[in-house]
Amino acid sequence: MKSVRLLVGFLVACSHPATPPGETHPAPPRAARPVTLSIVGTNDLHGALERLPVLAGYVANLRAARAADGGGVVLVDGGDLFQGTLESNVTEGVDVVRAYNQIGYTASALGNHEFDYGPEGPRTVAGAGEDPRGALKARVREAKFPFVASNIVEQATGKPLAWPNLMTSTLIEVAGVKVGIIGASTEQTPRTTMPANFAGLAVTPPAAAIAEQAKELRARGAQVIVATMHIGSGCKNFDNPDDASSCNHSDELFKLLAGLPRGAVDVIVAGHTHAGIAHRLEGVAVIESYSSGRAFGRVDLQIGADGRVAAAHIARPHRLCEGEKDGSAAPMASCAPGEYEGKPVIADPAVQHIVDEALARAGERRREKLGITIAQTIRRAHAAESAEGNLFCDLMLAARPDAQVSVTNGGGLRADLPAGELTYGQLFEAIPFDNRFALIELSGKDLRQLVTSNLQRSGGILSWGGLTAKARCSAGKLDVQIRVAGKPLDDTASYKLATSDFLASGGDGMIARLKLSERAIHVTDMIIRDAFSDVLRSWKGTPKAALDPAQLFSPATRRLDYEGNRPLECGSSPAEKETEP
Repeated sequence: MKSVRLLVGFLVACSHPATPPGETHPAPPRAARPVTLSIVGTNDLHGALERLPVLAGYVANLRAARAADGGGVVLVDGGDLFQGTLESNVTEGVDVVRAYNQIGYTASALGNHEFDYGPEGPRTVAGAGEDPRGALKARVREAKFPFVASNIVEQATGKPLAWPNLMTSTLIEVAGVKVGIIGASTEQTPRTTMPANFAGLAVTPPAAAIAEQAKELRARGAQVIVATMHIGSGCKNFDNPDDASSCNHSDELFKLLAGLPRGAVDVIVAGHTHAGIAHRLEGVAVIESYSSGRAFGRVDLQIGADGRVAAAHIARPHRLCEGEKDGSAAPMASCAPGEYEGKPVIADPAVQHIVDEALARAGERRREKLGITIAQTIRRAHAAESAEGNLFCDLMLAARPDAQVSVTNGGGLRADLPAGELTYGQLFEAIPFDNRFALIELSGKDLRQLVTSNLQRSGGILSWGGLTAKARCSAGKLDVQIRVAGKPLDDTASYKLATSDFLASGGDGMIARLKLSERAIHVTDMIIRDAFSDVLRSWKGTPKAALDPAQLFSPATRRLDYEGNRPLECGSSPAEKETEP
């Protein structure tokens, strides 16, 4: 099977179609006339395969509508396709690529989590003779559409990655219109994936890379430029696409837009922040559609008879299932897609077949009950203390009783744990990464720096086990009182910290700032998620088997007791700010 994949990847790399997948033949030259191009964007699927048959139904209806009026559809993704569900991770994203091929994607960006799998096979970090990016290269080869990445380069040479079917940009023709597609990735990528898998690569400023590619594509005749990128922001109001007052202007996307020459790009398909955008920002139509296949974005470009973009209509993020809220995804068995473009949305049977095969492979493990009952949904939070973050830190200490303190990051909490009998599949979706335990010997002073610096930053919070902290402003400075196992932290004492190999090896930069010696860090072979499931099974039949989120977190009894919101600032001293994944 491996040899077949290699052959398919080689053929795709050597004979990439000049027209987007889904078109049977290259579009013939046409006389200049007005035409509508629908740019459809998805992002941050994170392995949510079950959503794809319905998405394919929407896309089919839109393609039929454009075919009827002589227009066309360009379908692109903003990255983070694979990592996140058991059915996707079992094959390291093979079935996501199969489904995207069937749907007919035109191109996809590379997200930071595309690098998570490491080499092909069960190891997440390469051993001797293994390619640390082997799994990703295999998925890129298997795609019938190009992956695009303009600002990920070889560190030694500064040159773009030279993998089969991975390009800085691509130029296609749709309905007689030449469309350039550029890829870009967040500058956070090196510290938001397993650092060992990204070693030897670098990320350059995306605005400059996109501007360079756009200039080259225009010189080659591109009439429309689409940038699909794993860079985003978030907006709350979609009533007026020209009103960006509800958007987060401090996010990376706005820095990128400020650095782009006016008119370089017509449409941006964004990602990474798992939020919604449907706005005209700095003259560019920008869409982002949450995460996990809950919605898609759409921009309809009107191309005038002179071949230029005459107008851009931006639709608000379109949810696949009626009645879903921003933070929810309905079970597909109860999904009601309704009509789109005047026709009922019908799930694509060929895509459904791919999904059913993937679900069947993972089914038995996914349905396994862990002997735990959850009274009410145990919720996660990215930037604040949560019941789920506290539970996972407690489970770390239960699995590693040789540690006094445990820590995990807000970006590692990927889904809530629903009420009812907990299954392995639900636990997997909450912690899908195959991270190993790492044990770190550090001083009390180091622990204090970790706690304090995280409170003085925005973005992802650190959740703690075995440790509590009370932070208050005193005499214009932040005073943080920390206790470990109920006793005051001793700055000169040595403590053992249990965490993930991702954080221990420099992921998100927090522990890396401590500049610990390599001898202080011991990475084990124990996968954290599997250790959690073992602990939970051992609780079966005991009082611990009934999990109540109120006992894990309460605003009245927080492990991190501070006033206001992070980043904490005292007096005139500005807090150190950063946005973490």
